[in-house]
Amino acid sequence: MLIVAGLIFVALIFDYINGFHDAANSIATVVSTRVLSPGKAVIWAAFFNFVAAFTFGTAVANTVGSGMIDIKIVTFAVVLGGLIGAIVWDLITWYFGLPTSSSHALVGGYAGAAVAKAGFGAIIVSGWTKTIIFIFLSPLIGMTAGFGLMVAIQWLFRWTPPSRVDRSFRRLQLISAAFFSLNHGANDAQKTMGIIAGVLYAAHYIDTFYIPFWVVIAAYTAISLGTLAGGWRIIHTMGSKITKLQPVGGFAAETGAAIALLTATLTGTPVSTTHAITGSIVGVGATRRMSAVRWGVAGQIVWAWVLTIPAAFMIAAAAYTLLRIGGAK
Repeated sequence: MLIVAGLIFVALIFDYINGFHDAANSIATVVSTRVLSPGKAVIWAAFFNFVAAFTFGTAVANTVGSGMIDIKIVTFAVVLGGLIGAIVWDLITWYFGLPTSSSHALVGGYAGAAVAKAGFGAIIVSGWTKTIIFIFLSPLIGMTAGFGLMVAIQWLFRWTPPSRVDRSFRRLQLISAAFFSLNHGANDAQKTMGIIAGVLYAAHYIDTFYIPFWVVIAAYTAISLGTLAGGWRIIHTMGSKITKLQPVGGFAAETGAAIALLTATLTGTPVSTTHAITGSIVGVGATRRMSAVRWGVAGQIVWAWVLTIPAAFMIAAAAYTLLRIGGAK
């Protein structure tokens, strides 16, 4: 019982760090355009992160918990090793201000610990197909949607005075920020739910794999509290280093990214909210001119994306090996 409670606690710590690490995704645009102060922005984002608990199902949680790793080989040491891999990588990238994917850190870590235990036969290939595809699709969907929305807005409001456009989109950006935060919570909190359900299944507290409602509430609460804390290092990168945003651009970027996240969540795919919002910000910046995007910063972010799954995989595999040497099961 104590071991199970401890693992659930560690999983919720990861969920909190996920919210902390990814707060930039939810609020960077609305803060950089000065529509909301940082303090008000994190409250706004955290609220809609939590509201997502009552608006979406558990398809992503089921994919993470039982559709990517053979549930039969999952043990407490596998779960703990996977969480350690994800948490360590998240903290490393937070320290350097890199907006990487907590989602990919978690699935990479979970896979690393499972492979260290049972070899690559522990991987369910079909469950990874959608995730790998969306590594490329989510930033492209975000970029295309952000670019397309921005072009459409510029055409529709081409005869409207800039000051009036600015005032209108300052209000509309509150809606787009809420829409993005809702989808961020819906996709990201579900990953931790899947891990906790895996712990309960391994401990025989549930006979078949499903997500108890108390797990749903716990996961959404943890990620919302993490968002409330805010990862300010990454917010600076997302909000101002990639490209300069006005309220109209912030609206287009948030809406475009939310569309990418909603597409993934409805298909049960654990996707990176970081990839989606970064791609959308780049798309919005490119509508002005290609040089408006700081491609050097974007390139650093892409390299961090590429490294996330293998880095978390290796850290988790090492953690699992040490846990086994220490006698953990």
